[in-house]
Amino acid sequence: MASLIDTHVHFYDEWYGEEYPAVIDRALAAGVEKMIQPDVDSQDRARMFAISEAYPGVLYTMLGLYPGSVTPGWEEELARLEDWWSHGPVAVGEIGLDYHYGKETADLQKLALREQLHIAAAHDLPVNIHLREATEDFFAVLEDCRHLGLRGNLHAFSGSYETFCRLQRYGDWSVGIGGVLTFKNSRLPEAVAKIPLENILLETDGPYLAPVPYRGKRNESAYLPLVAEKIAAIKGISPDEVAAVTTSNAKQLFRIP
Repeated sequence: MASLIDTHVHFYDEWYGEEYPAVIDRALAAGVEKMIQPDVDSQDRARMFAISEAYPGVLYTMLGLYPGSVTPGWEEELARLEDWWSHGPVAVGEIGLDYHYGKETADLQKLALREQLHIAAAHDLPVNIHLREATEDFFAVLEDCRHLGLRGNLHAFSGSYETFCRLQRYGDWSVGIGGVLTFKNSRLPEAVAKIPLENILLETDGPYLAPVPYRGKRNESAYLPLVAEKIAAIKGISPDEVAAVTTSNAKQLFRIP
């Protein structure tokens, strides 16, 4: 199989601990040539950048404030991003809206998302969107920011083809497809069958959402070929074609060599 890019993996997560070098080595051995780490908040940011900068040309990093980290005083967290732009993030993310555990911070999340969309436009960077149980509010914010000419991807996509089509009204957007595609009762294959391959990125969201047959265990970038193979089976094409096109998609969106 041609080389792959994992567009979303958290090597700084405590589930990896100090084992992350071995995890990265296994990914490279499995044909995953590049991996991108999304940011969450200031707590683990220094560690995240340190890990990425130890693997130049292999690991890349995003910069942003995760919706679950948006609390009263979020403006101070956002201000701390200024210290890290010189490290060369390839996207603003992961940012977005998440109402899964309640809507107590919904208004703050929308404010933080809107502000970070403006930041992405100012830096001419794509956005990496985390969206969970907040679809209508997300599209309302996107509509308000239509003039920014944003580009990006909807990470851990699990929506319908109709949601994908709705997203395309706001420009050339991609969706990140990972292990959920392999789950027995997932409806995602129905959408993936219709979504053009040119709009698909591969991701693990490691250490979470491991694909079958590793579901429930710690996820790794080395398992990304399983996602590529599932997409190939759904679309009736070769895994090599999936790898080649999705790798090109990622390089183009994130402007990495």
